Amino acid sequence: QTPGIVETRGSLDLAEIMGDFSPFYDDSDSNDTFLDYDAAPCHNQFCPLFQRVAPPFLAVTCAAAALGTGALLVALAKRPQAWRWPQSRALVAQLALGTALFAALLPALAAGVGRGWHLGTGPCRLTHLLWHWSLFAQALLVASGSCGTVWARWDARSRRLAVALWAAALLLATPAALVSGVAAGTSCVRRSVDIQAPTYLLHLTLCLCLLLLLPVGLLLAALAVPRLRGSWAAGAGLSWLFLGLWVPYGAGLAGEFLLQARLLEPTCGSFERFDLALGLSEGLGVLHCGLGPLALLLAWRC
Repeated sequence: QTPGIVETRGSLDLAEIMGDFSPFYDDSDSNDTFLDYDAAPCHNQFCPLFQRVAPPFLAVTCAAAALGTGALLVALAKRPQAWRWPQSRALVAQLALGTALFAALLPALAAGVGRGWHLGTGPCRLTHLLWHWSLFAQALLVASGSCGTVWARWDARSRRLAVALWAAALLLATPAALVSGVAAGTSCVRRSVDIQAPTYLLHLTLCLCLLLLLPVGLLLAALAVPRLRGSWAAGAGLSWLFLGLWVPYGAGLAGEFLLQARLLEPTCGSFERFDLALGLSEGLGVLHCGLGPLALLLAWRC
């Protein structure tokens, strides 16, 4: 597709369709992406690579998440009194719930990558809503657990906070459902609107705040505030693994916006490399559902 199509309101850009681990992809008759930058045609090989690698990767990650989350829930049930702040039982149980919700979507993702998406726009948007709801809820839970002792006990105060955090995460995930959609009849993409559409800009802002600025802010706060450093030493730092794994994806979303909005000069090389970089960064974030429960178990054992 030519650069002019990228700038057309309401259009779908091929980099968006191919460069993200969360959408579902359909098979393409051609492996080449043609971008007219007054140079030779750009050859993008990310789509066939993605279709080969993504299904087994998502299947293995889902299996690891199921085993890790199951072991974590067993540990919570068998020794409930052994969980102390900062890895308190109330916080860990909610993180396990968020991980389970995220992992439950992976089989559908793997099937969509291999066979295409044929369920329509409604289920596509619901998938993106649940995907981002679990992400945002976990981010808010980790942040709240790092900044206070509210999760040290499960009382009326902590229950109200839990309801508020999950409700806020659902509200913040709503723009993700509104901007997603079905492309070419068989691809559930995370952005079916123009890159500068107000709804997408809101969604992008929320993602950058929760997946990029929040981790950086917490890290700086931990370095500056002795009490936060103490919680890190007590094991809270391992729960930050979730935020750390999603930081590259947050940076990738920012880079994607700069390229697609033409705030950075696009070249064949930049688009060819960016698809791979964005896909790898989201794949790294997906690993959190398998590594997160193991990190919490390790913090508990230590």
